[in-house]
Amino acid sequence: MKKQHCFEAIIVGGSYAGLSAAMALGRSLRETLVIDSGKPCNQQTPYSHNFITHDGVPPAMISEKARQQVLQYDTVTLEQGLVTKVAPQGNDFQVKLENDVVYYGKKLLFATGVRDIMPSIKGFAACWGISVLHCPYCHGYEVRNAKTGILANGEAAFEACKLIRHWTDNLSLFTNGKAELTEEQTQLIHKLGIEIIEKEVSELTHVNGQLKSIVFRDTTDLEVEAIYARPAFEQHCKIPVELGCKLTEHGHLDVDFLGKTSVQGIFAAGDNTTPMRSVSVAVAAGTKAGAMINLELINDAL
Repeated sequence: MKKQHCFEAIIVGGSYAGLSAAMALGRSLRETLVIDSGKPCNQQTPYSHNFITHDGVPPAMISEKARQQVLQYDTVTLEQGLVTKVAPQGNDFQVKLENDVVYYGKKLLFATGVRDIMPSIKGFAACWGISVLHCPYCHGYEVRNAKTGILANGEAAFEACKLIRHWTDNLSLFTNGKAELTEEQTQLIHKLGIEIIEKEVSELTHVNGQLKSIVFRDTTDLEVEAIYARPAFEQHCKIPVELGCKLTEHGHLDVDFLGKTSVQGIFAAGDNTTPMRSVSVAVAAGTKAGAMINLELINDAL
């Protein structure tokens, strides 16, 4: 086992939140290590939107430019690898990688995102992030007025119908089985001109991730160009919970406004902390967390 020197901050996850925090720390003259496994949750998304100065830019290009800029700060180091274990070591944290390299850090930031759990619908995973969408603010403009579906049920379906209806009046709700809506919700959805289809879904036909139709178990189908869905998710990295960090009732890491978790010295930022999943939100969260880590290091030294 190789032992490395102690960094002032170790960031696990080198995507938008992690790199943003690294920039704040690099500009604060902090010895910072970023460890990234190279698996961003938006890796299939062709273009990022709703982020000024980067609207319509491929996510990978944003990440690459961010890495180049962050590494201009000579106190920041980037390592490709997967963190497998973290353990407290006195006032520090021991961080072990899958290749048995060990680092030590005074503060930790987990910017590890979430892992979406794809439903067992053929074609769903291939379309995810391309024409099966999670957010109208990120992608709604590009599919405005298109033949659109919402794949959801219950309260989530009701709220989605009210929201998505703003971008298109050619909208259907697919509940993938019996609708779990109240009578009042059903009446309002119909009032909005949205058809409720309770058939079970078997497949999404597509060409290179671009939707063509939704196919039901009774073999009927319906043409559709885009579908909004919010599949279940889990924390991409289990280590924060193993260290005692609390989760919210929805499964996100519980952090305060500046990214502090329930465990002293551990911070989190990005998609693992919020349902507001967008590049701009992750960048802002990383900047705040990086600044707070620097402040804690200053106060610790007094």
